[in-house]
Amino acid sequence: MTADRPTLLPRPIVVLALMLGAGCAAPVTPAPVPATRAPATVTPVPVAVAGRGESSTRRAFSRLADSLVNDPMFRSSHWGVLVVDALSGDTLYSRNSGKLFMPASNQKLLTGATSLTLLGPDFRFETRVLGAAHPVNGILTGDLAVVGSGDPTFSDSLGGGDAMAPLRAFADSLAARGITEITGRLMRGGDAFPDSSLGFGWAWDDLDYAYSAPVDELFFNEGFARVTVVGGRVSGAPVTVRTSPSRTVPRIGTVEVVTGGPCCAARSRVQWSADVRGARPSLTLQGSVRPGDSVTVDVALRHSSGAWLDAFAEALADRGIRVRGGVEADLLADTTGYVTLASRLSPPLSAILPFFEKPSQNQIGEILFKTLGRVRTGVGTADSGRVVVERQLVAWGADSAGFAVRDGSGLSRHDYVSPETIVRVLGAMHRGPEFRTFYDALPIGGVDGTIGDRMRGTPAAGNVHAKTGTLDKARSLSGYVTTADGRLLLFSILSNNHVVANREVERVQDALVAFLAGATLGAP
Repeated sequence: MTADRPTLLPRPIVVLALMLGAGCAAPVTPAPVPATRAPATVTPVPVAVAGRGESSTRRAFSRLADSLVNDPMFRSSHWGVLVVDALSGDTLYSRNSGKLFMPASNQKLLTGATSLTLLGPDFRFETRVLGAAHPVNGILTGDLAVVGSGDPTFSDSLGGGDAMAPLRAFADSLAARGITEITGRLMRGGDAFPDSSLGFGWAWDDLDYAYSAPVDELFFNEGFARVTVVGGRVSGAPVTVRTSPSRTVPRIGTVEVVTGGPCCAARSRVQWSADVRGARPSLTLQGSVRPGDSVTVDVALRHSSGAWLDAFAEALADRGIRVRGGVEADLLADTTGYVTLASRLSPPLSAILPFFEKPSQNQIGEILFKTLGRVRTGVGTADSGRVVVERQLVAWGADSAGFAVRDGSGLSRHDYVSPETIVRVLGAMHRGPEFRTFYDALPIGGVDGTIGDRMRGTPAAGNVHAKTGTLDKARSLSGYVTTADGRLLLFSILSNNHVVANREVERVQDALVAFLAGATLGAP
C-alpha cells in the first residue's frame, strides 16, 4: 500500500568502539531499556451514556449511522461502531461495541500504544559488531559476529532513502580500526527473537508479498528487495536485471525474460518465483519487457538475517575488507570472549512510530511485539509479547473478553478485538503523557498515510487522525476526530463479513467521520 512518507528520522547513534589494549573488550553504549516501567493504569472510560438528553446532533448522527450500516448491501456484514467524548466519557453512539471483530491493522493501535507506554518514547534498538579477537596488523583472526535486537531502521524508508548507509557506516568503523581481512566467517551472533519469524495465523499464500515478510533480530529494508528488469533496445535483445537497495540481495537464478514478444504488446510483465530452501532463495524471473521499458517487482526476503548479513558483506567488500570464510547465516551460539568493534543505536521509538502507523508497516509491528516480550519478560517471542499487551489492555480497563491478541500487526486472522477495547486504548493514550507522539504518528485524513486520499473536501480532512485496517472481508477505521466546536471524539468503526467492495465500507466510515468533524455538539 502506497502512503506519503513522514519526515526523515533523526540520525542514529553510531559508536566506534576503541581498543583498550590486547585482551580487553571495548566499551559499548547500551540501548536504553526502561524495564522498570510498570503497566500503566488509568480510570476506565465510561462507555454508557451519562444521564443527559440526546442533542439533535446526536440523534442526527444515530439516524445517519443506522441508515448507512443497515443498507441491504451490508445484510451479511457485522458492524461495530463506538463514538465516545474524550473528556466527558459520554457515549454518542454504540452499535455492537462489545462484540469481537477481526481488526486487521487496527491491531497496530494496540501494539503502538503499548510499546510507547512500556518501552518509552526514547527506547532505541542496538546492533553490535563483535570480533573473535582484536585485529593485528589489519587481520582479524576468527569470526565476525553481528548481534541485533530487531532494529527496523536499516531500510530505505527509515534511513533517508538508503538502506545500505548504516551498513556502510559499520564497514567504515571497521576500516577505521585498520581491518582489511577477516579470516573467519561473517555470522549472526545473537538470538533476540528465538521463535518463528512468521506470525501466528498468517496466510501462507501471502508470504511472497512484502507485507508478509518474516522478521528477525537482523532485519533489512522492511523485509523486501526490489528487482528491476530493463528491456533491451530492440526485440530479442537481452534484458538487464538489477536488485536494490543491495546489489547482491536477493540472488538471481534463472532469467526467462525476453525483450518484446506477443505477451507485452500492451504492457511489460514480469513474474518471479523462488526456491525457498536454504538461507538464500534463488529467484526465477519470467515474462516480457517492451524495448527500452523496465519493470520493478518487490520480493519478500524469506531469510531476514541472511539478507542483512549478505548486504553487510557487500558493504565490507566495497570498503576493501575481505571475509575469507564467507557469510554463514546460522547462529553463532557462543560469543564469549568476543570484543565489541562497533555498535549502533537506532533513532528513538518516538521517531520510528510514524513509519509504523502511517504506512501500516506490518514488520515493525511484529518487531515491537517481540521486543515488548524481550524487555518486559526476558523472552523475545510472540507469546511473550501477547502476554504483555493483554496485561496492558486490562490495566487500561478493557474487558478481558474484549480482545484476543496473536500478533503485533493485525495480519493474523486470529486477532479479535471489540470497538470498546480500541476506544479504551485511545482514551488511555489521550490521558497519558505520550498522547502527542501517539496522535501525530497516526495517518491524517486527506493528508498522509493510509487515509491520505480519503475524506478530502470534508471537515475531516486535516482533522481526523486514525488507523485503517484491511484484510479479506475486514475493514477498520479507528482514531480521533475533533468536532466543529472543538470536542475531541474517540471512535472505532469496524466491519467484518462484508461481500461488497472495500470502497463501500470506506464510504460509510468516511461519511460518519466527516459528519462528526462538522458537527456542533455543544457543552458536554
